[in-house]
Amino acid sequence: MKKILAVMLALVLVLGLAACGGSTTTTTTTPSNSTDTTKTNTEPAAQGSSELAGTYDIVVWVGENAVELTQKQIAAYNETNTDGIKFNATVNPVSEATAADQMLVDVSAGADLYCFAQDQFARLVQGGALNQLGAKASEMVRAANDPGVVGAATAGDVLFAYPLTSDNGYFMYYDKSVIPEEDLDSLEALIADCEAADKYFAFEANTSAWYIASWFFGTGCVSEWTTETTDDGGVEFVSVNDTFNSANGLIAVKGMKKLVDSPMHLSSSKAAEFANGAAIVVTGTWDYEAAESILGDNLGATDLPSFEVDGNTYHLGSFNGCKLMGVKPQGDDVVKQAALHRLAQYLTDYERQMERFEALSWGPANLEAQQNEAVQANPGLAALLKQSPYSVPQGQIHGSWWDIAKVIADDVKAAEDEAGLQQALDNYRDKVASLFTMTADEKNAWSVIGAVGGTMWDTDFPMHQVEPGIFESDPIELHAAEEFKCRQGASWDNNFGINGAGGDNFVVEADGCYIIRLDTNTPDEPLSLKAAWSAIGAINGTSWDTDFPMALVEENVFESEPMELHAGEEFKVRQTGSWGVNYGATGPDGDNFVVEADGTYVIHFDLNTPEAPLSLIEG
Repeated sequence: MKKILAVMLALVLVLGLAACGGSTTTTTTTPSNSTDTTKTNTEPAAQGSSELAGTYDIVVWVGENAVELTQKQIAAYNETNTDGIKFNATVNPVSEATAADQMLVDVSAGADLYCFAQDQFARLVQGGALNQLGAKASEMVRAANDPGVVGAATAGDVLFAYPLTSDNGYFMYYDKSVIPEEDLDSLEALIADCEAADKYFAFEANTSAWYIASWFFGTGCVSEWTTETTDDGGVEFVSVNDTFNSANGLIAVKGMKKLVDSPMHLSSSKAAEFANGAAIVVTGTWDYEAAESILGDNLGATDLPSFEVDGNTYHLGSFNGCKLMGVKPQGDDVVKQAALHRLAQYLTDYERQMERFEALSWGPANLEAQQNEAVQANPGLAALLKQSPYSVPQGQIHGSWWDIAKVIADDVKAAEDEAGLQQALDNYRDKVASLFTMTADEKNAWSVIGAVGGTMWDTDFPMHQVEPGIFESDPIELHAAEEFKCRQGASWDNNFGINGAGGDNFVVEADGCYIIRLDTNTPDEPLSLKAAWSAIGAINGTSWDTDFPMALVEENVFESEPMELHAGEEFKVRQTGSWGVNYGATGPDGDNFVVEADGTYVIHFDLNTPEAPLSLIEG
């Protein structure tokens, strides 16, 4: 979907930093109904000039698999540029999917040069995290690159980023030894082939809205979101044109049901499933090497198939996208700003895009590179190009939509008739509508979401503020290896992982009943766990001033580590280190438990027997 925000144009008219040269910017604006007299002196210095000569310390963010290659490319630039520019670059691995989250926490502390996915573009422009290109640089970029990618980097008529790739979409890999070529365009035939061969058809329907949208786009449905900026420069979703709940949407879920009802359907988008018995995997170019390593000469790649409903045929659609490279505004240092633009132009030119294609199989945005024989011979990129007529550009989408849409497939699978399918769409419609009736408190509220508490990334557990910037959940039973994150407003637009904004999932180390704690005042390590239950008393050398955490050993049963206890010592068990909820020997708020004899004991706390919950187990 195309996202051109009027506010971006307003931002363009007030930005005053030089984009591609060392000089300052002078801007004069006129009303929109008169002749444009805007003059911006942002052109590069002449080749070979010393205006930009010098050494610059910079930070660069790229995807983890591109770190080493980017370091080599920057070193090559240092050796070959004729301006006397040298970059002392620290290249850090930051996912393109989370770059905006990290930049917008504090733009001044973010990377000088960074790569990001196209759907983050509007947020970054509005957050003041992108410096616009000058006129000559813009002319060069527009002439050299895929118009769709150039459009994704443009606000109004101004370029704010450099095209990096044109390959963020999905298509179908298949095992040629199982799937006949004549069946490739028929979903029904492909399902039959997989069932006959007892092989999986891997299509991430039940766990990803990104893939689920394929069915709806195939029948002509849209989900187009409109945003406005808030007084503090943020982005607020104000409306959506969504036609998933429509006659065409009903056709889409009828087609979807054919696949999700198959015993050979697997909700996955990993090429590794070929090693686990899959004959088809719907995924993208990033998984080409993994697929080839498993299938070898039996690997095939093509566009998605068509499905049939009521005698009509519909070709499955898809999302598509790209990656962009942005330059952070450098304040008054227009010379460094111009040098950074020179580096960005170099890192996104034909030769460097081809180097990334050869090393990483990234699909180029550069038009000349797209016509390169080797690029066109790459099966994954060829399949992506074949799918492109049926794809929809991914614009800015409400962060809660991903959770709302991904459950459609579960509802479709559970449906027993057409009325059940319609109910699935009605449920979806109601949840989308509720996003626009959220109160300010709901939008600001923090919650926990993950594979925790018997849920699978589909339920938000509320948190409450305990101190300014610090939030805690109610007690949740967690198990080793379970994962979670914290997010605001039941949306992924603002979320925290173990290593900060947009970071990695927090992974639970040991079974237990815990309070999940989010401290936004320590953004580098914001998440932690507090034992929900602990023992406290005149025990183990303490005097009612130390909590000893208790671990969950079975449902509602907790135990401490072994400790030395002595006759006459007393203790109780309490929740979250406070006396609001506590148990003694006789139950809630009951008498202290008194130790009868010296020994090494485990304190045993059983909520299933609340009238006598405490006992000792010899350790």
